[in-house]
Amino acid sequence: MLIVMQPQANEEQINKVIDLIKGKGFEAHVSKGEINTVIGAVGGKTIDIRNLELLEGVQEVVKITSSHKLASRAFKKENTVIKINDVEIGGDQLTVIAGPCTVESLDQMEKIAAELNRIGIRILRGGAFKPRTSPYSFQGLGEEGLKILKYVADKYNLIVTSEIMEISQIPLFLKYVDILQVGARNMQNFNLLRELGCINKPVLLKRGLSATIEEWLMSAEYIMSGGNRDVILCERGIRTFETATRNTLDISAIPVVKKLSHLPIVVDPSHAIGIRDKVAPLSRAAVAVGADGIMVEVHHDPDTAICDGAQSLYPHQFEKLIEQLKIIVPVVDKKL
Repeated sequence: MLIVMQPQANEEQINKVIDLIKGKGFEAHVSKGEINTVIGAVGGKTIDIRNLELLEGVQEVVKITSSHKLASRAFKKENTVIKINDVEIGGDQLTVIAGPCTVESLDQMEKIAAELNRIGIRILRGGAFKPRTSPYSFQGLGEEGLKILKYVADKYNLIVTSEIMEISQIPLFLKYVDILQVGARNMQNFNLLRELGCINKPVLLKRGLSATIEEWLMSAEYIMSGGNRDVILCERGIRTFETATRNTLDISAIPVVKKLSHLPIVVDPSHAIGIRDKVAPLSRAAVAVGADGIMVEVHHDPDTAICDGAQSLYPHQFEKLIEQLKIIVPVVDKKL
C-alpha cells in the first residue's frame, strides 16, 4: 500500500508513519516528490488502514494491486531521472549509448571511442564477459576487457556500461563500470538481482527473451526492494515465431511501460533486429514512441568484428542516425 503524506507534513509525522508500518512487519520505502512524500509499505502482512489514515500528516492511504509496487507509477508520479556525473537518463535529454558488442583490443576501443567522442556520445558500451549460445564462441576478455573500457572512457570522458553475468563479478564491475548491465538471459537471475539491489550504481535491466512486461517489472522490483532505485529498463526484442529478424522489437512496450512505471526505458534496436541496415529505422521509431534513449552497436570495422558485426553500424552510419534523431526529438519534448 501507499501512504500519501500531506504537502505540509513534517519529518516527525513522516517518521511516525514509518515506525508504525515497520512495527507491523512491513518494509518502508520513502519517495519524496515535489509536493507530497509517499511511503510505500511492502510486505505480505496485514494492517487496518484506518490506523494509518488517522495519523497526523497523512493525506490518504492507497492500496496497490500491482505486484511491482516500487517500480509502479502509483508509487512515484514523477519520472525517475538517473544522474551519472553530468549525464541524465530519464529526463528531457535523449540518452544515446553506443559501442561494440564486445571489447576486442585496446586499439579497437581507442578507434571507436574517438569516433563516439567526436560525434558527442557520452556513454560507451562494450562486453567484457559474453554469454554466448555456443560454448565455443568468443567469451570476452574478462577483466582485461573492463580495464580497456575504463582506460578509453577516462581518456575521452565517457561513462561505461557493460554486462555482468554473476554475483562474484560485482566487486570487479564496481571498480571499472558506471552502469551494470543485466542481460536478457539473466533477467530472472533473482539471486543476482537481489545483490545488485545492494549496490549504489545504476543497473540497466534488459527484458528477457520471452518475458512479459509484468515479469520484467517484477525483476526491476527485486533490485529496487534491496534499496537501489536507479534501474534503467531496456527493451531489446523478444522471441516470437518470426525468423526474418533476430528478435521482434516490441515498440508497444515503451508507451505501456511509461504508463505503468516511472523508471526510464531505453531501446536496443541492434539486438532486436540483428541486421545493420534496419537499426536506424527502429531507432527512429523507438524515439518517436517515447523511449528515453537508445543503445546502438557501433564498430569502426564491422566486417572484421569478432561478435555481431552484421548488426553493428559504421561510424558514418551512426553519425547520420544521430542527425536524424535531432529532427525527431523536439516532437517528443526531448533534446539531443
